[in-house]
Amino acid sequence: MIGPLTASKKLELGLRYFIASVLLLTGIGKLLDVPGFIQVIDTYKIIPTFLQPAVAISMVLVELKIAENLFRKINLKINALAATALHICFTLLATLTLFRGIEVPNCGCFGVFWARPLTFITAAEDVFMVGMCLLLLKI
Repeated sequence: MIGPLTASKKLELGLRYFIASVLLLTGIGKLLDVPGFIQVIDTYKIIPTFLQPAVAISMVLVELKIAENLFRKINLKINALAATALHICFTLLATLTLFRGIEVPNCGCFGVFWARPLTFITAAEDVFMVGMCLLLLKI
């Protein structure tokens, strides 16, 4: 007989599914228009043009693989750490771009399909995701 889930197991399940869902949606959004996402990457003015296609495809694959592994609970700690590192990178990129004064009309979080300008709210959302990933890592 399987007993009720403990509070920590419920929290872990909720965090896994939340983080995985966000990564799945962002990965699919980027995958549906890779050339458009490459143009978004170009607006950050940090990745050399010749590397942008590789960065775009790699980012999509990483997001989708972490999402799959979190949904399936494969190597949970490693994937929670990978998701944390990914969102720390997103936070740093957003913050540095804002401080450099570069206007980014589409942050690219969801590819070209949910275009929102890069703002400090975007960076705050990334910080929130870092916190969720760290919480999952600590459980």
